[in-house]
Amino acid sequence: MADYASDMKTPPGRSPGTAASRPDSLALDKAFEALKTYDAGSSRGTLEPIDTEILAALADARRRQEVERRLADLLGTDASIWAKEYACSKLRLIGGAASVNTLFPLLADRQLSDAARSALQAMRCPEATRALRDALAGLSGAQRLGVIDSLGKRGDAGSVPALVRWLERPDTATAAAAAGALGEIGTVKAARAIRRFLSACPEAMRLVVADTCLTCAERLAAAGNRDEAREMGRALDTSAYPAHVRFAATRLLSGAAPPK
Repeated sequence: MADYASDMKTPPGRSPGTAASRPDSLALDKAFEALKTYDAGSSRGTLEPIDTEILAALADARRRQEVERRLADLLGTDASIWAKEYACSKLRLIGGAASVNTLFPLLADRQLSDAARSALQAMRCPEATRALRDALAGLSGAQRLGVIDSLGKRGDAGSVPALVRWLERPDTATAAAAAGALGEIGTVKAARAIRRFLSACPEAMRLVVADTCLTCAERLAAAGNRDEAREMGRALDTSAYPAHVRFAATRLLSGAAPPK
């Protein structure tokens, strides 16, 4: 493995990081002990000190690092699926490069893949992007599709070459997911790859890929790449596509953004 270094709102009248919002260390230790044996039948209330600590840690780097470490450490134990899902949901809020190594192997876990991927997708650090990208080759099925989707949602231009390779797979679900991710990324290189795929993809996929082209055109136009957006319009301006696609193509050719 490469080495990679549910929103919570502040209660009314209380700002993050105030002493009143922080649990005492004994209560927090007890909550982490409870998390080790937490399962489907456990009381969610036993974990409230961790929730409160995370709220406080959003404004305190030292506390944030410590609670992140404790949550990441739990993922390497034999704690239950429910405990690990909880830890992943909290790492989604406060996690960073320090927890990427622990989340990475969970991307291949059928029960925890979505939770780990959601945490990595939310992280702003480049290590999280690299972990998602590096995981692709070793995944299959729903786990692979999920990671492809996350790369698209992160808008990572560096993932374009890796995603383009998945366009060539005979697995139409993977190819469609890769096209969708490229459309979300919306760079010039992504657009050109999608256009090439549009001309060669199976007929059954043509309309799905056409919609992806429109998404990509929106991203291109928003970034000021109007010429590339018009090229997308030319690719779609044929009788092979239904009226709504041709209408969007006409708007692209006129220099307008495609309708949403």
